[in-house]
Amino acid sequence: MTNRRGRRGFTLIELLVVIAIIAVLIALLLPAVQAAREAARRSQCINNLKQIGLACMNYESANNVLPAHSMRTPVGSLAGLPYSWIPPILQYSEQGPMYNAINFYLEPMGSAIGGYSNSTASTANLAMLACPSESNPRELRVFVGSTYYGSTNYVGNLGGPGVLQVASGSIIPTRGADYGSGYATATWGPVSIASMTDGTSNTALASERLIGQNVVFTRSSPSARRGIFTPPSGAPVPGTMENALAFVQACNNIPGSQGVYAMRTPGQMWMSTYPQWVVVNAYTHFGTPNQVSCYNPSDPATNASAPAYVGLAGSAPPTSNHPGGVNVAFADGSVKFIKDSISPQSWWALGTRAGGEVVSADSL
Repeated sequence: MTNRRGRRGFTLIELLVVIAIIAVLIALLLPAVQAAREAARRSQCINNLKQIGLACMNYESANNVLPAHSMRTPVGSLAGLPYSWIPPILQYSEQGPMYNAINFYLEPMGSAIGGYSNSTASTANLAMLACPSESNPRELRVFVGSTYYGSTNYVGNLGGPGVLQVASGSIIPTRGADYGSGYATATWGPVSIASMTDGTSNTALASERLIGQNVVFTRSSPSARRGIFTPPSGAPVPGTMENALAFVQACNNIPGSQGVYAMRTPGQMWMSTYPQWVVVNAYTHFGTPNQVSCYNPSDPATNASAPAYVGLAGSAPPTSNHPGGVNVAFADGSVKFIKDSISPQSWWALGTRAGGEVVSADSL
């Protein structure tokens, strides 16, 4: 008769060891998985910016100018917000049907005949305007009831520090736009490629920004880059490079306990904007990438809404959830990853179309 020996099971210690090994393996693999996912998201973000850049180039080829940041209100309509630079380029992208749905004879948000106009387009969240790394819900400005206007993560380059030169970028308001009595209008856009004497490869066209949120936060919050803050002191307009650098430092040194001034305005709609509403669908080359946005208390504009939207003399840098920097589309059709560590002077130079600066590749 054969003796049978019972099967020996795992002891508690052995099970704990196996679990510990699995936990270590997961801990080692998780960063790699997260990095791979972020690489895919960043690649899609680059593709979005390339599509936007190509659409802008095709628009320029057809009209001899780039789209204006904010256009005039349609003739014959009631007073309202102008169209932004995004609707005109949709016809040169994969969003042709959305472009055809827009009635450019009516205002983007309200019509001369009453009610709401262009709601099909104005409430749409377009994939082309959404960075995959964005982690906030795209619900910022109410259209009606529980419906919101379509938001955007992609913003046009309004130019270098407004305290040095207003609207020195590539996507700037059209002539005749109302910036307020504190500004002259002689040098406003739209901009042609020929006017980019710094070179198209050295002139930024568009970048990205984290959209706002409907929750109040402070400077120390992880959401700080989504809001607008007011520093203790402003920079005069017109000012000097020293004034501009001092303003950036004051903006970065805002106490962590200070509350946000405005948190819903960044990216709140792609359809329309106003010249003073910088953070809605524009950005500036003032503070370097991923710094907080600050309104300039010394802004001479008379528009009362400017503080909530940064205004022309404030700092509204691009921001993203990509580790270490942001993607920037240039006027030559390329997209480059600009690090947070870029120097202010190099960053300012990339924002101007005709500043005469020289930017070396190793300074990016």
